[in-house]
Amino acid sequence: MAAIYSGIYPKLKSAKTSWEDKLKLAHFAWISHQCVIPNKEQVLLDWVSHALVSYYNKKPELEDEVVEKLWAYLDNIIHSRRLQNLLKSGKTIGLSFSVAQVINERLSEACSQKTQQNLGTVLSCSSGILSTPSLSIIYTAKCELLVDLLSKLSKLACQQLASDNTVGSEVFSVLQLTFAQYLLIQRQQTNPNRVFGQVTNHLLQPCLLLRHLLTVRSWTQADDNHVRQHLSKEIRNQVETLLQAALFQPELFSSYKEELLPEQEFQEKKKGALKSLLLPVSTVQTKLASGFCEPDIHGAVVAGSVSLLYKLFLDSYCKAENHLVCFHMLSRLFGCLRLSGLQQEAREDTLCPADWSTELLALEQLLNLVLSSDIYNVASDRIRHKEIQFGFYRKLAQMLMSHSQASVPAWFRCLKLLMSLNHLIVEPDLDDLVASAWIDAEVSEPRTKKPQESLISTMFQTYSKLRQFPRLFEEVLTVICRPAADELRLPVFSAGLTAKLRECLLELPPNQILDILCLFVEKCQTLIVPAVEGSADMALKLLSVSSVLHAFLFNMRSLDDVTPSPVVLRTQSLLTKMQKGMIQPLMELLQAPRRQEEKPDLWLRKASDSALLLVYTWIEVDTLFGVSCSKYVSPAAEIAGAVSASAVRHGGILAFLPGAEEQSWERVMELANSFTSTSKYCLELLTLQKMKMVLMQTKGDLQALQHAAAYILESGRSSMSRGESEPWDGDITAISDLTYPTAHWHLVISNLTILLPYISLKDVEYIANVLLETLVLAKAQEADTDRESSISIGKISLGLIQSSFLPEMKVLHCAFLTSLINQFAKVLPSVARNSVDLPLQQLSAGDIPWHEEILTACRHVDLLEAPSENKPLKNELSLSWKTLEKVAQCIVLLVKNGCPVIFKESQLERFLGLLEIASLLKLDSLLPSDCTRCFLVLLSLLANTRASVSCSKPLLLKFLSTCCHLLRCLQAGRNANSVFKVFHASDILEAVMTSQLTASKFFTDILTVPVWAEYLQEVQAFLEDFLQVIIERRQSVKLNLEKFMSFLVSCKPDVGAAKSKGCKNWNPAAGQLLLMAFTTLCHVVTLYLQQLPEKKLQSVDVASALLEPVVLQMVRTVEHGLQSNTQNQPLPVAFIPSVTTLLKADLSYAVKKGCQIELSGFLEQPRIKLYQKFYSQILRELPCAGGNLQFLQSALQFLTVFCSVPELYPGKETAVTVVFAMKKLLTDPAVTTQVIRTMETELTEVLVQLLGNCSAEEFYAIMRLVLQGLEMRNVWQQNAEEVLSAVTLTKLLLSCPISGDKEKAFWFASPQIITALAMQTKEACQDQSLIPTIVIPILETVAALLRQGEGVLLNPHHVALAFTILLTVPLDHLKTEDYRGVFLGVHEVLFSVVQCHPKVLLKAAPSFLNSFHRLVVSVMHEGRQKGDRGNTDEFEVILKCAHLVERMYTHIAAEMEDFTVFSAFIVAQYVTELQKVTLHPAVKKHLTEGIYHILDLCIERDIKFLNASLPAGVREVFKDLYSDYNRYHKAKKQGEEKYTA
Repeated sequence: MAAIYSGIYPKLKSAKTSWEDKLKLAHFAWISHQCVIPNKEQVLLDWVSHALVSYYNKKPELEDEVVEKLWAYLDNIIHSRRLQNLLKSGKTIGLSFSVAQVINERLSEACSQKTQQNLGTVLSCSSGILSTPSLSIIYTAKCELLVDLLSKLSKLACQQLASDNTVGSEVFSVLQLTFAQYLLIQRQQTNPNRVFGQVTNHLLQPCLLLRHLLTVRSWTQADDNHVRQHLSKEIRNQVETLLQAALFQPELFSSYKEELLPEQEFQEKKKGALKSLLLPVSTVQTKLASGFCEPDIHGAVVAGSVSLLYKLFLDSYCKAENHLVCFHMLSRLFGCLRLSGLQQEAREDTLCPADWSTELLALEQLLNLVLSSDIYNVASDRIRHKEIQFGFYRKLAQMLMSHSQASVPAWFRCLKLLMSLNHLIVEPDLDDLVASAWIDAEVSEPRTKKPQESLISTMFQTYSKLRQFPRLFEEVLTVICRPAADELRLPVFSAGLTAKLRECLLELPPNQILDILCLFVEKCQTLIVPAVEGSADMALKLLSVSSVLHAFLFNMRSLDDVTPSPVVLRTQSLLTKMQKGMIQPLMELLQAPRRQEEKPDLWLRKASDSALLLVYTWIEVDTLFGVSCSKYVSPAAEIAGAVSASAVRHGGILAFLPGAEEQSWERVMELANSFTSTSKYCLELLTLQKMKMVLMQTKGDLQALQHAAAYILESGRSSMSRGESEPWDGDITAISDLTYPTAHWHLVISNLTILLPYISLKDVEYIANVLLETLVLAKAQEADTDRESSISIGKISLGLIQSSFLPEMKVLHCAFLTSLINQFAKVLPSVARNSVDLPLQQLSAGDIPWHEEILTACRHVDLLEAPSENKPLKNELSLSWKTLEKVAQCIVLLVKNGCPVIFKESQLERFLGLLEIASLLKLDSLLPSDCTRCFLVLLSLLANTRASVSCSKPLLLKFLSTCCHLLRCLQAGRNANSVFKVFHASDILEAVMTSQLTASKFFTDILTVPVWAEYLQEVQAFLEDFLQVIIERRQSVKLNLEKFMSFLVSCKPDVGAAKSKGCKNWNPAAGQLLLMAFTTLCHVVTLYLQQLPEKKLQSVDVASALLEPVVLQMVRTVEHGLQSNTQNQPLPVAFIPSVTTLLKADLSYAVKKGCQIELSGFLEQPRIKLYQKFYSQILRELPCAGGNLQFLQSALQFLTVFCSVPELYPGKETAVTVVFAMKKLLTDPAVTTQVIRTMETELTEVLVQLLGNCSAEEFYAIMRLVLQGLEMRNVWQQNAEEVLSAVTLTKLLLSCPISGDKEKAFWFASPQIITALAMQTKEACQDQSLIPTIVIPILETVAALLRQGEGVLLNPHHVALAFTILLTVPLDHLKTEDYRGVFLGVHEVLFSVVQCHPKVLLKAAPSFLNSFHRLVVSVMHEGRQKGDRGNTDEFEVILKCAHLVERMYTHIAAEMEDFTVFSAFIVAQYVTELQKVTLHPAVKKHLTEGIYHILDLCIERDIKFLNASLPAGVREVFKDLYSDYNRYHKAKKQGEEKYTA
């Protein structure tokens, strides 16, 4: 030993030995067991540490390569398993403090960009040191070194984030580890001033910069995924924890209080001789103001930091008695923002738009914190503090109003928050607020529009509650009457504001609403209307006032018989003033004669819009009041005697014209029609109103209705034909040239039920054509995202086509189908379009009366266009059916002759677009002739068309699949049998199969693509449905099936060539299609056989005779397919269902004939070999097929049937072989928990057959397989897949019915299983990545085990082991999906114990309550208020979890009377947690309802106990809870009990 020692260590110390040799010797010494040096590990660690420290102290000169190897050597030692094992065994090994200094210096050099050499290794060394307790003492013992390291790492991370380079995980992993170490040390510090100084001097600035850069970075896919998704969030949380623990410690509050409060406010005398000189706020302000980052981001960093620091301050110190201190902190932190300079009249141009956005966002967050923490108490501020807070917020409001920023969403939100604090803050500037934030604000972007509407809605709500709505609208009127800031103001009310206005108007007293309306009418009558002629400005004001009057009158509460008479009289008076003072003068202005060539001015257009809007509003409101209130007398009735007959024809419109001259009204209409704006739209509304009034009369004027309907359609025809439109927000005053088509189409479609009976067939066709054109356009523009709230022509048309109303409008439905078929015909190539004999050309011929079938049923022909000829209707109907018969024959003939139409890829895409529109129709509601027409079109596309060679094959398959899918939809309709009037069923099947077999030669090279499998599925589904229809119709069933069967048998894709040339010419695509057809036919006939009653033996024999040749031909086809399949290649997926069906058919035949299933009898030897060959091949492929879900499902279905007959197993194979293959499948990494859930049914069915037919010895072997997978060595060897497979098999076994010895064996092993699951959970919870893959499945399995073990698991200890699992599972810092899975799993286990093992529950009550309390705490934590909730799906998960907690509380209260003794304890736990968080209202509702049921169990003694024993803050929460319980829940419960028998 001495020789070895003297041979190596002196050489390491010798200056003569080269560094290369020293490193080799050191490496050998570390790894070799032959080299024995006393305290070898410490010696080698000291040697390499000394070498590195000496080099950096400039003693020896070393090459860079040597230094790099020294670092690598140190890194290898630190991370070696040998060192870890020695430390675990208790050996003391350490590093010198100089190593920490060297590491910090290297990181410092990297920060200053001097050198990045060896950085990765240095980081790895520091990571290893920090994660090893005995080594990390070099940092933890000297806190200054750890602070320095944290500072350097933060700066390094900031550099990475600020650069354009991709972000790796090295720096961030070490940074996260360093933060964790420092936070541990920080908690142990006893001197708060020292911690404060450390953090503010060294860490505050880098931490704030780091947090900002992590927040604002635009992450890319190139960045490290772990950093992007986890570490960035974790580090931000650590920064916040560090700052809160250092800057806002409880011991420092007196310093804050002394610094922040004015001297006269600060009452407390400082105890002790020395006065603290610590000025925490000034220190933080100084650090924020100094330039610790690039000037261009300094403002943004400070803005983000200010709101964070204030939040942390409030979290630490915000109590009712400290609100004034909190306010002063707000004012000091606000002083750090650049906004504060604007209050001192600094220049506005120092802030660019981006800076404004950042600063206002920070201010918004500050105000949000003030509001949510209830810092501003209006009364307290006024009485005790001389309105110091009010003055601050008032200055803020003035600054915001004097620097209007309507393009920044946060500007609106800040004003809204100030108004929420106290409306008096903004009231002195109410006129400016209304002008700059509403009437004159140029807001068009949705992201700005939403906060603007929110602000105005808050104004509405505030002034409505204060009953000062007239005061608000006085200011609105004042602002409207000012000279317009822009030539064209935006509309006063958007759709969202109108909805909010409606809510407020319903709450307001009617007299206040009438006050506002009278104010507007008087101002308009005296100031605006007299000056409108020739003045564009006045016309714009008039339109704004008109829109306000329209909004109020349309959204206020209607008059009715209970409305007080004074209100009715005031309303009548108001409408009279409107008629005489506004509408009539405007009509006089509009009817003045003008020269034709004179172009209308802007004022005239706006005056026309205003006048007709007022007329429409007046008539609509007058009509409604007349209908709903018997006391109301229409002002129009006063001049009813003077109105002529022509006025009556115009529906009372002429009452507004002096002298009621029809010619004058014509001039007004002519003028209004010249503008595609509000006035033209109002004319359409007035015409529609006239139709309604005519329809309300006992005897309607049919001609007037037809003229009115025609006028409405004609009015917008020219605008619709231009094809140019924009989305419309529904505001009647916001109609322009481009939004008018949308508004017009909306009016037409919304009122189709009124218009349709009175328009001609040509107009119906026009609507159908426009509907189709707009749908095609909408589909083409799908990528363009319209504003959600806006109405577009495409959305309107799509809404109609998807609605249930269209099938009720049979004439339009029929016309739309005709238009769609014509469009299909237009897509055909030009050569085909000239051929009148093609099916599509015949169906699109214009002289066939498709609609007459509808008219016959309705008998309303006199309301529509009369038939052109006087032929009997029967002949005309027979003409349409004759055409359909002719088309059907043509399709069959074209298929037999093989004369398809060839089309290009562009035409194929257009066909697909039209088919997509056809799929939107309710195909199951078509009339017989329409159903048949549609069927023929689809069949023609499927059977009589071919794509060119250059066409995309996946696109062609999608086209064929869509046709098959739509044919299936038609077959599901009520008139599906109408097809058989023109077709024989077998002809349809032959046409489809012939065309598809011919087309299949194009697809031989894409048989592995998913779209081919989807195509096969669609064709199979169509054949299955159609064959089912043939059987259900019971008409020529045998004949049709025989014909189709003989046709299939005759289809042998290149089979002759195959026999002679060894399968070289076999077409695999055609083979798969043919096999699929055989399978489907076999499957349908087999089902038919099984459903026949025993008496019909003759039918059985007939069907079986029919089935036999199909089975034989199927076997031949499968064998051909297998021969053509290359050796060692996987089985084609299409073959597996076929062989499964073959086996089912054989077994079904045997059962029906009453035979015993014997291999030597009914089943022929060659077929057994086929089944066994398939079985062996599937077992070989199963373990590695995890990624192919379709194969797995088909294979498992085959195994289910195969394993039902144990005699079929080849050789010595048993059920254990199959289970082993399934276990290997479940260990495939591709088989995720999601995949397992998808195929759980199939796996269970296989196991049911296996366990039902296996022997007891085989079952024992299966159980051994399962238990091997649950051994701990699997998780230690990181073999999580093995554990998952065992857990999954356990869960599946629990779903299978077993009895006798097998059942005893399983439950005998159950304690071992549940113990293993508990240990697996404990290990898996240490690695968060294993939670979704191991922990959640274990929880599901334990729940199932406890449910199935009711009455069997008799040992309470075994059941109580479940609580060990529940208390181990983490419930925090999980992704939403993982949290949902864990929560549901824990809840299910608890519920299983509650329901199935109540006796165990009483003995283990503390464990149960602790487990359940963890669920409650986690829901409270996840369900706390977080401002904007963001992701709705995540919140839905939290709500569901809260609902489950409520359900558990209810169950405990209802079912478990013995738990009464714990009720006070449960309530105490609940309120203690509730005091720590502010819950989201929806979450709180569920939890509160649940805890109320526990309070039902509490007796008076419990309540007294809680009031006496709970801490002060918690006691207040309990008192509020108990008060609400008495007021809401208990009173309701007593009321229910009163009426309960």
